[in-house]
Amino acid sequence: MEHGVVSWETLSTPFVKKVIRYVNMNLMDASVQPLALRLLESVTLSSLTLGQVVKSEVPLDRLLVHLQVMNQQLQTKAMALLTALLQGASPVDRKHMLDYLWQRNLRQFIYKSIIHSAAPLGDEMAHHLYVLQSLTLGLLEQRMRTPLDPYSQEQREQLQALRQAAFELEGESPSAGLSADRRRSLCAREFRKLGFTNSNPAQDLERVPPGLLALDNMLYFSKHAPSAYSRFVLENSSREDKHECPFARSSIQLTVLLCELLRVGEPCSETAQDFSPMFFSQDQSFHELFCVSIQLLNKTWKEMRATQEDFDKVMQVVREQLARTLALKPSSLELFRTKVNALTYAEVLRLRQTERLHQEVTLAPPILELREKLKPELMGLIRQQRLLRLCEGTLFRKISSRRRQDKLWFCCLSPNHKVLQYGDVEDGASPPAPESLPEQLPVADLRALLTGKDCPHVREKGSLKQNKDLCELAFSVSYDHGEEEAYLNFIAPSKQEFHLWTDGLSTLLGSPMGSEQTRLDLEQLLTMETKLRLLELENVPIPEQPPPIPPPPTNFNFCYDCSVTEP
Repeated sequence: MEHGVVSWETLSTPFVKKVIRYVNMNLMDASVQPLALRLLESVTLSSLTLGQVVKSEVPLDRLLVHLQVMNQQLQTKAMALLTALLQGASPVDRKHMLDYLWQRNLRQFIYKSIIHSAAPLGDEMAHHLYVLQSLTLGLLEQRMRTPLDPYSQEQREQLQALRQAAFELEGESPSAGLSADRRRSLCAREFRKLGFTNSNPAQDLERVPPGLLALDNMLYFSKHAPSAYSRFVLENSSREDKHECPFARSSIQLTVLLCELLRVGEPCSETAQDFSPMFFSQDQSFHELFCVSIQLLNKTWKEMRATQEDFDKVMQVVREQLARTLALKPSSLELFRTKVNALTYAEVLRLRQTERLHQEVTLAPPILELREKLKPELMGLIRQQRLLRLCEGTLFRKISSRRRQDKLWFCCLSPNHKVLQYGDVEDGASPPAPESLPEQLPVADLRALLTGKDCPHVREKGSLKQNKDLCELAFSVSYDHGEEEAYLNFIAPSKQEFHLWTDGLSTLLGSPMGSEQTRLDLEQLLTMETKLRLLELENVPIPEQPPPIPPPPTNFNFCYDCSVTEP
């Protein structure tokens, strides 16, 4: 089944129910339950029919119990089954399941006891936290793709509540006693002050994305940060120097920006581990992030002394501020707020200038010539590092055509660089000693390196070919096996390992290393070596052209004759 030879559909319902009993029992051997959870995860991802059996028979509360056991392997397998059940559920069921899990304080437990646990977070758990984050943010997609309905009474009332929160004091209504036309005129003027482009705000919110999600964000900000909301709107609506920041227009564009940065609505990757700890530190994390970001936008607008014509420039700076801060993966919203507010417009300009100057210096003709001379030596260093990495060896996963699997095998290069040694490894075991590996492949027998869709194990399994993530991590080496050609097939655990191994195998085959990682490593080494060589020339301008060579002298009588000895 793990190799995709036998379908998971062949398992019977009674067998699956028996495995479920092992998961649901209180007193069970600690080594049995992780295996049972892993089996149910495979069943859920591979069979719709049996997946429904697992969903109906395994209560969410039971999985929460397993997550709270201080056993990292059991926690990981319970989280794996939980994300598998969520992925297999319909959008409506998924929302109900996540709402229930959040009510049972799953978010707080993950943040305190898994992310901030004393034990390091494993790659598999990091992947499942990424999936959980993606699925939760995915619940926003429906609102993001739904335009405002101008005929909806509820949505019209929400827009009026937004206006009233900004311009009407509690218990007062300036439009009371006015005629219908005067009241409509006053409302239209106030919506304009609120920052809507049109006097009818419904027209602004017909754009998707962000659709109704932008309205949700504005309402959340007005209700949960009323003083900041009123200050933002009144401060900008009362300005007459053309430097007012339009709240509604900014909120709509900022919602689109956050959806792009957080990949709302995009399908989950099967290998990514890029989750944000901040997401698990806060309820309503997306809306809370918007509240911080809209205040940042207003602050940046004032720092830039922007006008309406500068709107796109301001959004570019805000995108850079948010992207740089999110890349730091702050552990809490407060830490995110502190870091992003410290990244002022002046600091962004300084960073841009530093990067631009670095690029200009790097592209000067004398520097380019020096870099070219350094390249052969540094490429030799990179080749040496790649071969050393192959000698250390790597644990690879055996992956079927349907899903990620946990069965492992280990491969390494012998210290003399003449033999590839490999063999199966038990899950959870440490990498074996090279001499204990049963299989050997002489490097002299290697013919060629294949990657991606050219690999035989990708061609043979259609579903693996369609899986872009796994297809990009696949590589194979062909070798002579008697009179036939055989293949050793790999699925790298990460993109970095893929680059390291394909570079190392290319070196063994005498081929050039063409991976992205080689380009990055070479660029980093060239930059460091160039800076070291130019330390003594700091603050000395480097000319674009070398100085002219002076003409030769009229005679060379000044040459000293070493053969003549002085008396």
